[in-house]
Amino acid sequence: MGFKLVTLNLNGIRSAATKGFVEWAEQAAVDCIGVQEVKAQAADIEGRFEQVAQMPGYFHFAQKKGYSGVGLYTRHQPSDVIRGIGVPEFDDEGRWVELRFDKPGRKLSLISCYFPSGSSGEERQQAKFRFLAAMAPRLQALRAEREFILVGDLNIAHREADLKNWKGNLKNSGFLPEERAWLTQLLDPTQGGLVDVYRRLHPSTTDECYTWWSNRGQAYAKNVGWRLDYHLATPALAEHAHLAAIYKQQKFSDHAPLTVEYGFSL
Repeated sequence: MGFKLVTLNLNGIRSAATKGFVEWAEQAAVDCIGVQEVKAQAADIEGRFEQVAQMPGYFHFAQKKGYSGVGLYTRHQPSDVIRGIGVPEFDDEGRWVELRFDKPGRKLSLISCYFPSGSSGEERQQAKFRFLAAMAPRLQALRAEREFILVGDLNIAHREADLKNWKGNLKNSGFLPEERAWLTQLLDPTQGGLVDVYRRLHPSTTDECYTWWSNRGQAYAKNVGWRLDYHLATPALAEHAHLAAIYKQQKFSDHAPLTVEYGFSL
C-alpha cells in the first residue's frame, strides 16, 4: 500500500484546466492533490471543479476575487476539515486548508498552504514576515500533537542549490537571508523538527529541482528556475517517502507538480 501526494500551484484553476490539468490529474492515479493559488470562489468551483479525478475537493478561498485560495483533493474521507490559521489577515486570503484523518491511536493531517509572496514590494514583504512569524508556533503546536505533511508553495528557495541565479537574488524576496533562516530553523531537528521531503530523497540536485519559472524572458526554456514548492513532513511520515518526481512534460501553470510517494496508507 502506498500513498501518492501531489502539490501544485495552479496560478488559477480555470487557467490550469484549459492547459490540461484535469486530464493529467485523472491519469496520474494519485491519492491526494494539494493545490494553491486557485484564484476562484465557491461559485466558480461549483459544477466544475468540486471533484477532480473522482476526488472531492476541500477549499479555503480568499475573500478577494481572483486571488490566492488553496484546496485539497482526496480519495479518502477526512475526519475533520480546518480552514485558516486563526489570523484574520491571512485567513481572509485563503492560505490554509487542513484535512485530518484521525482514528484510534493515530492523529494525522494533510495540509495545503500558500505562503505570501513579497516580490510586489515592501508592504507585501512585511506581510510575508508576519505570516512566517505566525506559522512557526502554529507548526510547532501541530507537530506536538499529530503527524502531518504540509504541501505548498512556500515562496522561499532554501539553499543556493534551489535556484539558478542565487547570487543575483540575495536581496530579492524568496531568497532573503531572513526567509532562508526561518526555513533552516523549521527544518532543524532540535527546533522546528520538520523534514524537507524532496531534499531527503534528493540531497544534491540543482537544475532538476526547480518547480517555478518566471514568465519573463526565456526562464522556462533556459531552465532559470526556483524550487518554491515543498512537502514538509513530520519525521515519522518523512521516513515513509521513497520517490519524488517533478512533472515537466506539460505546463499547467508557472509551477510544476511535485509528486511524492509514501509507503503508508490513510
